[in-house]
Amino acid sequence: MSAAELAAAAVVWLCLAVCAGVYFGYPALLLLLARLRPRPVRRRAPGEEPRSATLVIPVHNEEAVIAEKLANSLALRYPAEKLDVLVVSDGSTDATDAIVRREAARAGGRVRLLPLARCGKAAALDEGARSARGELLVLSDANAQLEPESLEWLTAPFADPEVGGVCGRKRHRRRGTEAADATAEGESLYWRWEQWQKALESRIGSVYAADGTLYALRRTLYVPIADPAQADDIAVSARVVLQGYRLLFEPRAVAWEEPPAEGREELRRKVRVTNHSVRALRNLGPALWTSGFYSLELLAHKLLRHLVPFFLPPLLLASAALAPRAPLYAALFAAQLLFYVLAAAGFLLRGARLGRAAPLAVPYYFCLVNAAAFLGVLSILRGRRLQAWTPRGGLEPERAEQGVER
Repeated sequence: MSAAELAAAAVVWLCLAVCAGVYFGYPALLLLLARLRPRPVRRRAPGEEPRSATLVIPVHNEEAVIAEKLANSLALRYPAEKLDVLVVSDGSTDATDAIVRREAARAGGRVRLLPLARCGKAAALDEGARSARGELLVLSDANAQLEPESLEWLTAPFADPEVGGVCGRKRHRRRGTEAADATAEGESLYWRWEQWQKALESRIGSVYAADGTLYALRRTLYVPIADPAQADDIAVSARVVLQGYRLLFEPRAVAWEEPPAEGREELRRKVRVTNHSVRALRNLGPALWTSGFYSLELLAHKLLRHLVPFFLPPLLLASAALAPRAPLYAALFAAQLLFYVLAAAGFLLRGARLGRAAPLAVPYYFCLVNAAAFLGVLSILRGRRLQAWTPRGGLEPERAEQGVER
């Protein structure tokens, strides 16, 4: 082989190792460790007194869902004297605050409103944590509906003194068959795979981070969010582990959300997710690299996954260059071409029944997610910071007068 061909081969095997390691090697390692060295968890025994908890719900202009969220929260199967609900309103300008006050008057002190000037979700969560009364903080989004037993399952592992946090399981409601976009099917498959990995991580120690839809932690372990332009759920939950406690995944604590409506909306959301997730990992500082197996989780489960799109084009081009030289590279190149053809077909047929079939929906959603990750990382490199948020619209850029581009 010439020097150019050797370089191309090195690129192929490096990129293939990174991509295969993220999507197959890391899950295989988790599966092996879960079988070889599972760590048991002590859960609250039947009849044992549950811990007091404050359900903190950060909101901004959530008039469409807040009444339903409060009704759902008050109907949870948890002792009423052990649970209070705190709605932290981040500068809401619609009827959200009025609705919360009305429901609080009916709830007999179990619901409180903490109105704030517009400050961003991170600051709202910090204020909510400071104003909480319960031993446990339960954090949940306004548009998430919890199963009646979710709080019982979520808080039961806190009977184990090693447990500092527990995250629930996000599930998507099914849309009508004809109205569903292939994006929703891809997201559903992605979350099932994601949560399977979380279950394995939890079995051997800790999950890499919680999902903001529903998670709980000991109030004493809450660390204020120093940088508002980061993923608050990663920033809060990762520091539970860094303080020496376990962060578990409880699949029976279910929170329901609407699936993404269509690809363009999901792409924008995923770009924002990448931006503030990578910032949250970067803000962990040296702990990102020096925390033993937990560092491997953070890197393999999250950071490298966001960097995969930077390895995919070189893999395609290098294997194309080597395809005439060896059948192995020709087969690898052909497999990639077929995958991207299926992804394109999934995109074009995303609104049709055929497009929602897994052979098309999975490649399409894989490409959508990686395109978003690519754009999200580029947005960080351009210095774009995202701080405030709107309901299901994600985070908004900081104002230009703060020295950050919009």
